[in-house]
This record gives sequence, structure tokens and C-alpha cells, in this order.
Amino acid sequence: MSDKHLTYADSGVDIEKEESTIKALTSGMTYRREGLGAPLTDIGHYAGLIEFGEYALAMATDGVGSKVLIANEMKRWNTVGIDCIAMNVNDLLAIGAEPISFVDYLALEEHTDEFARQIGEGLTKGAEISKMTIVGGETATLPEIINGFDLAGTCLGMVKKDEVITGEKVQLGDVLVGIPSSGVHSNGYTLVRNIVKQSGYSYQDKFPYNPETTIGDELLIPTRIYMEVLDVIKECDVHGLAHITGSGLLKLKRVTDLGFDFTDPIEPNDIFKFLQEEGNVDELEMYRTFNMGMGFLIILPEEDAKKAAEMTGGKIVGKIVESGIRVKDLEIV
Repeated sequence: MSDKHLTYADSGVDIEKEESTIKALTSGMTYRREGLGAPLTDIGHYAGLIEFGEYALAMATDGVGSKVLIANEMKRWNTVGIDCIAMNVNDLLAIGAEPISFVDYLALEEHTDEFARQIGEGLTKGAEISKMTIVGGETATLPEIINGFDLAGTCLGMVKKDEVITGEKVQLGDVLVGIPSSGVHSNGYTLVRNIVKQSGYSYQDKFPYNPETTIGDELLIPTRIYMEVLDVIKECDVHGLAHITGSGLLKLKRVTDLGFDFTDPIEPNDIFKFLQEEGNVDELEMYRTFNMGMGFLIILPEEDAKKAAEMTGGKIVGKIVESGIRVKDLEIV
């Protein structure tokens, strides 16, 4: 266990500085196309929407991040393709869009056929779960830039314009239905790797909470893809959706200016208990960095909440309030 309280910022990722960089990057992006292809949303939601007749086309782009370094340590790369697709698809689902196609970007230090086969295996599995086609991509050999590899992609989806869910309908008294995560997913791995490094454990060591697996294998569990959310949208009056990723519950500010009161949160996976204990990480830091067992959130009227929970294997975790984000007695913001 670390003697000091490890944080995401001290490990190398400062969320506040990251937000400042994003603002600086996007502040000059003022050109807006008109007519077919015109933007329907501003930059900053989970996915961007553009005009396409009766439909809005939705686009998202994301990567696997430093989780790939653990894949390298374990010499097992057949799940990170699932992560790559999941991070994009879940962002599309968070505005109610159905994923339809995907392109990947693989940057390499050097070529190895077995490595490439495993990357392709994961991408194929992710595409099958998401019911979409991988229509192309790019492989770049960059030995002077890349140490190992980087994997990212872009996803295209579609949604009828009158069925887009941006959070505008969220109101006081709405119920929160949380859907469990499969683990750490693909965020916060700079802090994760720092914790493991300082703990004295290796990725090949047995996972203390389950000796039948290793710490590395537990951390490589792929991101859950929440396709069942589309069925909930068809059968329930969904007011808002959230994909819980990097910066944890802080991303909920994207959905509404109202508050979130998590009175009965999902129990965090054992991997989060291990990371918190070994890194001596404060509870607040955990909820501001990781999904803490809840990878997706549905916001809807009370009368639809039980049905949504049953359809997704989730549960009612709280309600919409006037302000703030709280998990029991913990003030997230």
C-alpha cells in the first residue's frame, strides 16, 4: 500500500488542465457548414450530430488509452479492440444513436502478425456486439513517435432527429437507473498503473480478491457495450443518458444543470477496492476518476424506472435533484 494518497493528477493526468486544453483547442472552431451536413449540436456532448434529412448522423472518436501498456505487459492484445469500439459506441448510445459503421486507426512501432491478428480479433468481436460494420481504417508505422502501439477509432451512427436524447427533458424527480460496468473499462489507467507500480505487485501476480485470475487479466477485462439501451429507448420515456468514463461522475454535468443524488449506488467491482486500498486513494478521487461499478446511466420518469432496470440488469440508484452530485454523503461536486 502507498504511504501517500495517490491521485490522477499526480500520476500525470490533470482533469482540470485537460478541460482547459480542450477549450483552447476548440475555441477557434467557428466555421459551421449549412444545409445537409450542418451541425445540430455544439462541441462538448458525448457525440456530434449533423443534419441528414429525416435523420441526424452521429459521430464519436476515442481510443483505448494507456490500457494498451498493460496489454503489452501481459502480451495479450485480443480484448483492446473491444475497448476501442466500446468507448465510441457507448458515446453514441448516450445520445440515443444506433451505431452503423466504424473505422480504426492503429499506430505501430513495428509490425508483428500475431499482434495484428489479436487486435483484429477484438475489433471484430466489438463490431459484432455493436451490430455494425468496420468499413476501413489506417495503419501507420511510426517508430520515431510510437513506443509500442496506439489504437483509436471513429464511429458513425444514426438517429431520427425527433428522437435525439440530449438531456433537455430531464426534470426534478426523475429516477436514475445505473447499469453495472465490467470493471475499470478504458479510463483512469495512468492512475491504475501508478498504483500497481507503487504497490509492489506485478500484473502477473494473482488478484487478491480472486486468486483464480491475475491483476493484469482483471485490468484487461474489456469495456461493456450497452446496446440494450436502444431497446430501453424504444419502450420507455428516456429523458437523459450518460456514459460514465474518464473523470467519473463529473461527466454528468454534460447532461443537465440539475443535480444527481445517488442514494443507493451500485457496489464497486473488487478491482476498485483493490486500487483504492493499494493506492491509498481518497473516496472522492475514486468517484472523480473511475466509473466505480456503474458504466452507464439512464434518466427517466419513476413509472418507467423498474422496467428499464430489468431490461438492462441495472438498478435504481437515485434521483434528480436541484443541484450538485452526491453519492450517499459524499459531495462529488
